[in-house]
Amino acid sequence: MISTEELVDTYPNLYKIDRELHKLVQKIEMLNYINPTNIEQEKRNFFASKYNVNPNFKYKRIDFNAHKLQQALFSQDIDTIQDEETRKFYREVIYDYSGLIQCIESIGKGEKFYFNVLKSFGTPTEKDVQNAQFILHFKDEKFNQEMFPVFNVDEALAYFQEFAKKFDFQYNVKISNKISAAAMVQNNTQTLFLKKNHRFSANQLKVLANHEIGVHMVTTFNGINQPLKIFYNGFPKNVETQEGLAVFSEYMSGCLTLYRLKELAYRVLAADSLRKGFNFCDTFDLLHNQYKLNREESYNISLRAHRGGGFTKDYTYLTGLKKVYTYYKRQKDLNTLLTGKVNIGNADLINTWKEKGIIGDNPHRNFAFDTNNNESETIDFILENLK
Repeated sequence: MISTEELVDTYPNLYKIDRELHKLVQKIEMLNYINPTNIEQEKRNFFASKYNVNPNFKYKRIDFNAHKLQQALFSQDIDTIQDEETRKFYREVIYDYSGLIQCIESIGKGEKFYFNVLKSFGTPTEKDVQNAQFILHFKDEKFNQEMFPVFNVDEALAYFQEFAKKFDFQYNVKISNKISAAAMVQNNTQTLFLKKNHRFSANQLKVLANHEIGVHMVTTFNGINQPLKIFYNGFPKNVETQEGLAVFSEYMSGCLTLYRLKELAYRVLAADSLRKGFNFCDTFDLLHNQYKLNREESYNISLRAHRGGGFTKDYTYLTGLKKVYTYYKRQKDLNTLLTGKVNIGNADLINTWKEKGIIGDNPHRNFAFDTNNNESETIDFILENLK
């Protein structure tokens, strides 16, 4: 890998634009703004209403000037980047970040937010819905001891601190009551947040460790170590690849269960319900009454889909998993996808940059990718047969 000084000398315009974008996009982290600040209160209200009154979620105010940020993004002189493929890539970066700013700016504004989300994340296709229904046809596995939620958040915190000793990086672990997932990584502060009052099963601890730390933290710290900051800030449309990799990490470590795959399938159906014009009560009813999912899970999945005004991101866990699984089956190098917050569609460009010495090897790896520890024939059958 060439040094930063050599990068500046050899590719001055690329380096300058990459650094400028890095300064601009620090505040564009969707997860900082999309999670409601009153989740628990609205959940109590919703259950008290016998599931008949849509929650009224409140959100953190954005702390940047969206208009000025847009202007600064589009003032970058992308045409000065000499290499055509790299120039085209950075143009996509500008449009992608512009779309994310529009999403963040319209959080809590109903359809306005939803239509911005469609531009940035898309919506499930008919094929995606069929894949979800295919998974839901499988008979539930026997509930084993590992699936019982017996660990509190302090015990979970201790587990993650122990798991982190495998890796050569330091991150923060904090407890929060303002996240919609059981755990979440915040990229720009290298922090793992754990949901307060959540009860974790032994399986869920393994799932979250391999998902959040094995992939999301590894790609954060690998991205930090690359001379091009875009690896840290995120490639255009990187979410599908990141979540696909993270669920694939669960698979390789042997903790991906049919129960977990069904959870991802329900998320696809919840995201699809937005396209049909469902409100929160409708989506909850679909999951709880039609699919007989318990009320806690039905609420959480509905919350994830309806936060902000309609957030479709959750369908990409399944589509991303299939793409990463196919990539692995073709015996391609998974380390390419761990270089940072990258998109599987840019794998060739990443390899080109590596050949030119613009980027270097990953300092951190995901140990789960060393060996396939999946022992479930059902999981293999499902992954092979997703369309």
